[in-house]
Amino acid sequence: MNTIRQVPSRVKSRRTETNLGAEREHFDKQQLSSISKAINATETPVKEKHARRIILGTHREKGAYTFWSYALGLPLASSSILSWKFCHVLHKVLRDGHHNSLQDCMRHHSTLIEIGTLWGNLHDKYGQLVALYAKLLCTKMEFHVKHAEIRPNLEATDEVLERTAGTDINNVFQLTVEVFDYMDTELRLAETVIRQLNTSIAISTLTSGQCRLAPLIQVIQDCSHLYHFTVKLLFKLHACLPADTLQGHRDRFHDQFHSLKSFFNKARDMLYFKRLIQIPKLPDSPPNFLHAASLAKHVKPVVVIPDEDEPEQQDDDDDDPEPLIEVSEVTTSSVQAQPQQFDIFDQTFGPPNGGFDDRDLQIDSLKRDLEMLRAELERVKAEAQRYITQLKSQINSLEAELEEQRAQKQRALVENEQLRMELEATRRRNAEHENVQATFSEAEKRAQATEQRYNKLKEKHTELVSSHAELLRKSADTVKMLSATQQTQEEVERTKQQLSFEVDRIKQEADMRMEEQKFELEKLRRDLEEKMAEVTRMKANLQSNEKVGEQLNSSVTALQAEKERLMRSVSEKEAELSSLRQAAQAQQSSLQQERERSSREMGDLQGKLQEKVSREEQLKQKLLEEQFVLLQGTVTEAENIIQDAVAKLDDPLHVRCTSSPDYLISRAEATLGSIDKVKKGHTDFLTNMADAGGLVRALTQFSHLAADTIINGSATAHMAPTDHADRLTENCRGCATQSLQFLKDLKAKATVQRADPASIRIVVQKILHLGQELRPKGMDVRQDELGDLVDKEMASTSAAIEEAVRRIDEMMNQARKDTSGVKLEVNERILNSCTDLMKAIRLLVLASTDLQKEIVESGRGAATIKEFYARNSRWTEGLISASKAVGWGATQMVESADKVVLHTGKYEELIVCSHEIAASTAQLVAASKVKADRNSKKLTTLQQASRHVNEMAANVVGSTKTGLEHLEDKDTMDFSGMSLIKLRKEEMESQASVRIGKSVGE
Repeated sequence: MNTIRQVPSRVKSRRTETNLGAEREHFDKQQLSSISKAINATETPVKEKHARRIILGTHREKGAYTFWSYALGLPLASSSILSWKFCHVLHKVLRDGHHNSLQDCMRHHSTLIEIGTLWGNLHDKYGQLVALYAKLLCTKMEFHVKHAEIRPNLEATDEVLERTAGTDINNVFQLTVEVFDYMDTELRLAETVIRQLNTSIAISTLTSGQCRLAPLIQVIQDCSHLYHFTVKLLFKLHACLPADTLQGHRDRFHDQFHSLKSFFNKARDMLYFKRLIQIPKLPDSPPNFLHAASLAKHVKPVVVIPDEDEPEQQDDDDDDPEPLIEVSEVTTSSVQAQPQQFDIFDQTFGPPNGGFDDRDLQIDSLKRDLEMLRAELERVKAEAQRYITQLKSQINSLEAELEEQRAQKQRALVENEQLRMELEATRRRNAEHENVQATFSEAEKRAQATEQRYNKLKEKHTELVSSHAELLRKSADTVKMLSATQQTQEEVERTKQQLSFEVDRIKQEADMRMEEQKFELEKLRRDLEEKMAEVTRMKANLQSNEKVGEQLNSSVTALQAEKERLMRSVSEKEAELSSLRQAAQAQQSSLQQERERSSREMGDLQGKLQEKVSREEQLKQKLLEEQFVLLQGTVTEAENIIQDAVAKLDDPLHVRCTSSPDYLISRAEATLGSIDKVKKGHTDFLTNMADAGGLVRALTQFSHLAADTIINGSATAHMAPTDHADRLTENCRGCATQSLQFLKDLKAKATVQRADPASIRIVVQKILHLGQELRPKGMDVRQDELGDLVDKEMASTSAAIEEAVRRIDEMMNQARKDTSGVKLEVNERILNSCTDLMKAIRLLVLASTDLQKEIVESGRGAATIKEFYARNSRWTEGLISASKAVGWGATQMVESADKVVLHTGKYEELIVCSHEIAASTAQLVAASKVKADRNSKKLTTLQQASRHVNEMAANVVGSTKTGLEHLEDKDTMDFSGMSLIKLRKEEMESQASVRIGKSVGE
């Protein structure tokens, strides 16, 4: 049996479970109310307080499970406005909700795709917006699931972006492409919304316009971060890859830059956005990724959401504020639990004395206190939210200032680098100046050294002059001594001693340049020792001494001239040095002026380059638009032509028109060829949208040929059996339907990429097969025979030419054995010319075979080769006849050449065969040229081979006539042993030969 003390503890546990259930029920009720009020079919924007409560609900339950459990029950397929507002709320949940919301939303990725596909197939303005918005949300979820480091609100630092990109350049390249795709979906949605506002009566001040414009706030926030990511990634790519490889990335970025700038400018001018968001301004021109220093000029665009000071008014009484923080104080819970314990106690045992208790008053007072605390908590929550908003705006402003400081730092680094480069240049100029100064000082030193050498030479010259005078005096003394030697032997001895002493002293004083003088003095000493009495020799010695003096005088003169030359060179060096100094100063001033002028010209050229680039972009865009307008006009005209042809199918006047299956087949084959040209033109246009000429020409030809095929198919059906007529008419209508669908795809930019004429080809091929079935059966009787006969005749012609060449070689060998002299020379010349002619004919047959294959492959279409020969039987018979004529001519020429060599035939027959071969080859060229394309290279080759055959035939004729003349000159007749009758007979035969030769030549 329970006591009274045990009752409160049991009641307390039940109270906890009851509170949790009540709180969960209240949370679910509040979320359902907020979702139903935020996502409805009314054309009004989603209220911020309802979206905020949904977002707070995701943070409270740490996911978006409750949101999706209620959202899946909404009738999204019944209302496009409802689906539009659902996408808006989902975008807010992805951006500002709990981080686990991304995984919960990813589980319903297929549902979102189905909603976008459903509304994209319906012709509804909001439906088109829902399709684009669903694609944007799918792209957003896929991107952030793949790159989990980047949060769905895209608020990531540069370090996070660098870590996500990694060091592998392939990953950076792939991440850049994904960011481009992300930005494309954002801009496509924004452009479509603004275009619908411009084409409708809704403006930004009306609720219908605001309903469309409200989601663009999140688009603006996403685009500002994506633009910053793109710039950073592209600069990183350009630092690692060549510029040509990234040309496509730069073009795509320029397109997105201009689209984003236009979107921001239009949104900035709308009154609706001015009180809700501060849209950043983009630079006038996109960054120059080819110049790494341009990264310093990039400033990250920052979007600021102003504070909302106006309090929100509650729409309904049941919209209670949701607490941001779990407030569960022990005292309050105990106070709340105690009255309920007493209530349960009273219900169990009854109230004391059955009267009113003071605890009721306490409960009422506590309820009032609780309401006051709730109101205070709501105020605290509002204040906290306002503080959070202010702090976010301050954080955004601080981030902007930080980016500006980084940009200034980067600019300072760039300026520092420029100053360092200028300092290096100044140092180099100073070093050059010091080198010039060193050169000048070295020149001065060389001048001083030259002056010293000059002084030394001058002193040496003085010594030499003094020594020369001394030697002259010594010579005079020597003469006196020699005269005295004639008197006495004693005086000679004394003179001898004096001369030897003088010679020794001169020898010590003379330098290296007096070697000759020393030699003479030594010679003189030896002569004096040997023959002291020989005066004549002494005179010779004196004369040699005089010569040495003259040499010394000449050396002194040379030294004076050298001194003058050195002085002149010193003065020239000084003048040159002064001129160099002046030139260096002038060059330095001119370099300074040139540097200033170059900097000014560089600034002007950069400005002009920017203007030219912008003008080229405008002209390129204008050219693309004009080309697409031209394509649209051509497509419209082609649609009119085909629609006119389809209208004739039901025209009663057209029932009397008939056509043959052969003509229908020719039209269908021409149409298939035009479809190939259209496909090629379409591929070229997608590659280069600035040139639609090829596609326009192909479409013009295709529309006329397709219309002609449709009309002739209907006319052929009028004479065909019922089954064939129905199938042919149905295929003609199918051809028109597929053609119009293909032209419709070409007419719109969104579908021009997926336009494919393959379905048209299938229908035209069916028409071609029906036409072939309707052809008379008698035409196919000789089908196999004609195709095989052409190949057999060409093969037999080639074999006949090979046999002719072989026989000519045999005749050449036989002629060399049997003949000699002039006859051998004539036979060799004729046979060589025949061999050259056969080789030329063989080349002609090969060229004709190649051209014939090209004609068959280009003209047969879907038919076989034998069917093509059967359809063109006359042309095939002409080929066969020409081939037979060429083979027969080659055989006849060999026979005639054999007779000429064996002297059993006439030379005129060989000339006639040459002309016949030229005529048959001309027939073969003409038969091949009938169906060949004029611009075909193989036709040109065939024509060159034909001209070569004619030249070789002319060589055969020329060599035959020349050989005949040589033989006539050699075989001069001896008329002495002939009678009158024989002479007359020979004269008549020679005249007949001359006339035959002339007639053949003509």
